[in-house]
Amino acid sequence: MRKEEKKALIDSMSVQLAETHNLYLTDISGMNAEETSDLRRMCFKYGITMRVVKNTLLKQAMDAADRDFSELYSVLKGNTAVMFTETGNAPAKLIKEFRKKSERPILKAAYIEEMTYIGDDQLDFLVTIKSKEELIGDVIALLQSPVKNVLGALQSGGHKLSGILETLSEKGE
Repeated sequence: MRKEEKKALIDSMSVQLAETHNLYLTDISGMNAEETSDLRRMCFKYGITMRVVKNTLLKQAMDAADRDFSELYSVLKGNTAVMFTETGNAPAKLIKEFRKKSERPILKAAYIEEMTYIGDDQLDFLVTIKSKEELIGDVIALLQSPVKNVLGALQSGGHKLSGILETLSEKGE
C-alpha cells in the first residue's frame, strides 16, 4: 500500500471514528473465508459496518479523531476487525449469535457512548445494554403509566361517583 493510499485510509477512518458513537474491536483470526463471509453478511443484516484494518493505521486514525480512544490502544495487537454501529448492543448480539456455530470473533474491546469495555468477558453485559430507542420507549411507558392509572380510576369510578351523588341528593330531599 502506497503512502497516499494509507493517508486516505487513515483520513476516512478518522472521519468514521469521529461520527460514530459505538464501535467494537474484534479478533477474527483463524476464521476461514466462508466464516468471514457469513460474518460480513450478518453484519449487513444487523446494520453494522465491519472493516479489517492494520493496527498501526487504526491507531493513527484514532489519534486523528476528535475523541479519546487511548484506552483502546492496549488491545491493538494481532488481527483486528472494527465494527461500527448506531445501536450499542447490536454487535454484541451478533457476536453472541455467531458464536453458536463458531468460536470466533473474540471481543477485544468496545467503545459505546464514550465508555470503554475491555475484554471478551464484557460480552454478556454488552448484550444487555439498551439502545437509545429502547430507553426512550421505557421512559415514555413510565410517563404514560400514571396517566393511564388516573384515567382507569376515573372511568371505573365514574359510575360509583354518580351513584353516590344520586344517593346524597335523595337524602337531602
